Amino acid sequence: MLSVPHAGTEIPPAIASACVSVWRARKDADWWIDRLYDFAERLDATVVRTAIARTVIDVNRDPSGASLYPGQNTTELCPTTTFDGEPLYADGAAPDAAEVAHRRQAFFDPYHGALRAALDRLRQEHPVVVLYDAHAIRSVVPRLFEGTLPVFNIGTNSGAACAPPLTRAVVEHCAAAGLPYVVDGRFKGGYITRAYGRPQAGVHAIQMELAFRGYLAEPLGPVDEQRWPPPYDPTGAALMRATLEAILGVCLAFAHAAG
Repeated sequence: MLSVPHAGTEIPPAIASACVSVWRARKDADWWIDRLYDFAERLDATVVRTAIARTVIDVNRDPSGASLYPGQNTTELCPTTTFDGEPLYADGAAPDAAEVAHRRQAFFDPYHGALRAALDRLRQEHPVVVLYDAHAIRSVVPRLFEGTLPVFNIGTNSGAACAPPLTRAVVEHCAAAGLPYVVDGRFKGGYITRAYGRPQAGVHAIQMELAFRGYLAEPLGPVDEQRWPPPYDPTGAALMRATLEAILGVCLAFAHAAG
């Protein structure tokens, strides 16, 4: 099962009008992730995604508002800044508690309802399900992490969300690609990985946070409206797609073997 929570770019007009700029409100999208993984349906994977931009509400954050990474910079359930710390809303226009509750009911709850319904259906059909949460981020974001991020950032909630053999199988394919990788580094898995990864109940969740340079012509460092986002280039993304298809293949193989 493939979850794609941050590839959306749609912003309702009332929210867009309160933003400093629509470009800034879309800046931190997981650009082209839906196209990068469009082979998933060929693998008969169930795909759950939202078209709503993460600025509206981040469906991969704890709905209680608790930070997933205490002590580190991050963005909220309804972000008020970009990853770089730029304000998303005009003065006095940021969402208040009532607006956050409205957005949760309108957008957050339906996404997680779809995730739960799909997992329940799959668990009725299969003893073991792998939930693969697909993400991407700029390689250099000083406010969020030091230096340059590895291309493959595998999150397992420090091993609690999936069995070690699955992690090892994914790591092997990342290593074979010849690109830098890390397990449970800066990104250990967001709310989706942590909430649904229950290996003892037959659901193994793993987050893959890709650095954009792995499949896009990414300018490293600060970006502006003229340079971001770079266009999706199928030729440039071919190696990454092949690696990711192999990774989803080992997820399927793990589920079949474990079941």
